[in-house]
Amino acid sequence: MADTESQTFETGQAEREASGARPYGRYLEEFKVGAVYKHWPAKTVTEADDHLFCLLTMNHHPLHINDVYAAESQQRRNVVVGPLVYSLALGMSVGDVSGKAIANLATEELSHPAPVFHGDTLFAESEVLDVRPSGSKPDRGVVRVRTRAYKQDGTLVAEFKRAVLVPRRSAS
Repeated sequence: MADTESQTFETGQAEREASGARPYGRYLEEFKVGAVYKHWPAKTVTEADDHLFCLLTMNHHPLHINDVYAAESQQRRNVVVGPLVYSLALGMSVGDVSGKAIANLATEELSHPAPVFHGDTLFAESEVLDVRPSGSKPDRGVVRVRTRAYKQDGTLVAEFKRAVLVPRRSAS
């Protein structure tokens, strides 16, 4: 191809998957109640990740960004800000759960049962709780999942439920 020629790209998900690209997300019919998706890849949370997230979200609590303050806290060191842990777990689940989403409808029951520290590696999995076709629009349905995030030693560090509106395969 000459330097002056331009290339066109298929940007639609269906077209990219038809080319052999890895499927991203699932259609309603592909979800089964009780299925557990172990998300990949895992993510090691760095001090830079934590500080940047705090900066972007304007959360300047010293427990997250001040080593001297954190050393005097109950944990004796900086704690990764909870919304970052949630965001990472949610992000890890997208390829398996909401990659084809029409909309994210709700997040419920978010908890952080244990702290995450700089250098911890997060692993996440989602369990399908409910799969329901829409009563008003036959081309879609709602999937409810519970996502859990663990750190490298198996400690549960975050858990939440969410509802996602996804298309039906037959409607595509």
